[in-house]
Amino acid sequence: MGFVKEFKEFAVKGNVMDLAVGVIIGGAFGKIIDSVVKDLVMPIVSSIIGQPDFSKLYIVLKGDVPKGLDLEKARGIQDSAIFAYGNFLTVALNFFLLALVVFLLVKGINSLKRKEEAKAPAAPPAPTKEEVLLTEIRDLLKNK
Repeated sequence: MGFVKEFKEFAVKGNVMDLAVGVIIGGAFGKIIDSVVKDLVMPIVSSIIGQPDFSKLYIVLKGDVPKGLDLEKARGIQDSAIFAYGNFLTVALNFFLLALVVFLLVKGINSLKRKEEAKAPAAPPAPTKEEVLLTEIRDLLKNK
């Protein structure tokens, strides 16, 4: 019974629950960023460079693959080696945007924390041992 009780205490601690909520929200947030990349950013980028679908960007390193074939079909051809950089570009852009959004969120939260810290009056620092000793000496000299 000790193991079950210990696990229950661990599972209901605030940090574990916060982590679970963060993972769930992070998964949903990742889908939103993925949609932003695929539906908003990539069409703009592809209109600039003229390639509507980055997943079709690949280089045939080995084998006979007809030009313009979809990546999945090209991978299905036996004895071929495909360098699929288009999908990597999409995933890298997705990661960059996700990292940028998380950075901006953390930066915003930190600025809010700084504003709250600035509003709270700072307690005066406790006197050092030397200051206490000098104060006692001053008081003793005053009383003589």
